[in-house]
Amino acid sequence: MIGRVRAGLRAVAVAVAACLAAGCAATPDAMTAARREPPGIVWTGCEGLAERFQCAKVPVPLDWSEPDGPRIELAVIRHLASRPQERIGSMFMNPGGPGQSGVELVRGGGDDFDAWGGGRFDVIGWDPRGTEGSSPVRCFPSEAEQTTFWQGVSIPSTTEQSKAYEARAVDLARRCGEVSGKLLSHISTADTARDLDALRALVGDEQLTYVGLSYGSMIGQTYLNLFPGRTRAMMLDGIVDAVEYTTSAETRTADNVSSADEVFAQFMKLCQEAAPGRCALAGHGEPVTQRVEALFAMARRAPIPAPHADPPGTLSYGDLQMSTFNPLRLPLTWPQFAEDLDAAAAGDASALLTSARQMQSPAGFAAATTSAAISCVDGSARTPVSQWPQEIARFTAAGKLWGAVLGWWLWAPCAANWPADDTDRYAGPWNAPTKTPVLLISARHDPGTPYHNAQATEKLLGNAVLLTLNGYGHPSYQVPSACVDQARERYLVDLVTPPKGTVCQPDQQPFG
Repeated sequence: MIGRVRAGLRAVAVAVAACLAAGCAATPDAMTAARREPPGIVWTGCEGLAERFQCAKVPVPLDWSEPDGPRIELAVIRHLASRPQERIGSMFMNPGGPGQSGVELVRGGGDDFDAWGGGRFDVIGWDPRGTEGSSPVRCFPSEAEQTTFWQGVSIPSTTEQSKAYEARAVDLARRCGEVSGKLLSHISTADTARDLDALRALVGDEQLTYVGLSYGSMIGQTYLNLFPGRTRAMMLDGIVDAVEYTTSAETRTADNVSSADEVFAQFMKLCQEAAPGRCALAGHGEPVTQRVEALFAMARRAPIPAPHADPPGTLSYGDLQMSTFNPLRLPLTWPQFAEDLDAAAAGDASALLTSARQMQSPAGFAAATTSAAISCVDGSARTPVSQWPQEIARFTAAGKLWGAVLGWWLWAPCAANWPADDTDRYAGPWNAPTKTPVLLISARHDPGTPYHNAQATEKLLGNAVLLTLNGYGHPSYQVPSACVDQARERYLVDLVTPPKGTVCQPDQQPFG
């Protein structure tokens, strides 16, 4: 993919920490009294963007089982096809999260996503309900109260910190219920899939063309099975295992963290094998793995000074785990990541602390809460948050690097008496067939959505083909591959999938 899009998506990932988004709650004004769908979407110009971009607000039912009930609004954007005389239809896109902004995705990369479809689609993104510009989940009456609640909080790395975070998770769930109310029960992935089908109909497409990235693949799988026969083409990159995701918060979290350790090992292996001067962690008279293990042991014993952070501080073990979250997903940043780890191993963890602080800012925690709010409805927790010792241990056993991080971030809110029911959710079956195969794409070493998810999904769906990138990244486009680019466009335009078992090579290596 063209660099500008890749850079823009990296920025989204960094800002959200698990690919998340925050915002404001639905209000009575947002839940409008309209009783019928408009004849179509009323598009207007987008502030600050060229004429080829158009924006809109689209009302949909808060509860799809009550189509004449209260309404919320969805923020929608489209990039007009660059080859309108050969236009096929609309291509809907979702960047994942749960909770990332589809509006920002298209705003930042519309020109390049246009190329994914050969210039023959209007590229449409939307903020899913409960996020960003679409009646967002909110847990505090004001931003100031949100900042006060999260200020100085970090992922726990001691028993004392964990007990304090347990209490904070319970308080957070209570606050979310008080401020967002019944909205929390109507932001499931199935609700979003129903919104997507309404948008498809409003733009006049008889069948859906959809690109789902990361958690966006969950929206796609849900749509396929809720609305069989309505899909023209569906391409999913960075695949969520629908069964693991919806079974429970515990199975979802264990799956989420299960591949990061292997990818971190790949990072160290490539660093060790890189040419002299290519990786800062190498060349110290000891194996790279030994130097990194010593760094983690040092952080476990005591926080590491970070004198050049702003403000200066110290890096805890939890901060160190958090600082790996975005770099592992972005292989082309690995040389810089190696420099930051090497500096910390030498006693200056300033760069890693700065990275961890971005993730653990009040905005970052609020974004994680939005992600949890959606996933808690899709698959609730089976154990209370008071059982954190055994559950965090379980997640750490599944993935040492990120087990505690995602356990506290995404499992704990679900386990803390989350104030929502799950009557709107969809939990299978997942095998509805499509006339054209679904195209699944996955990097072989993906830390965010394990490769085995893609393999399981290929078997589970009624008609799917898996294209493998023999490389790294989440999703696969983080590292360019002309082979994947060609397969993507041929599928979206001509509905032709590569042969089963096709493996593409990347055009660039992390330390190349």
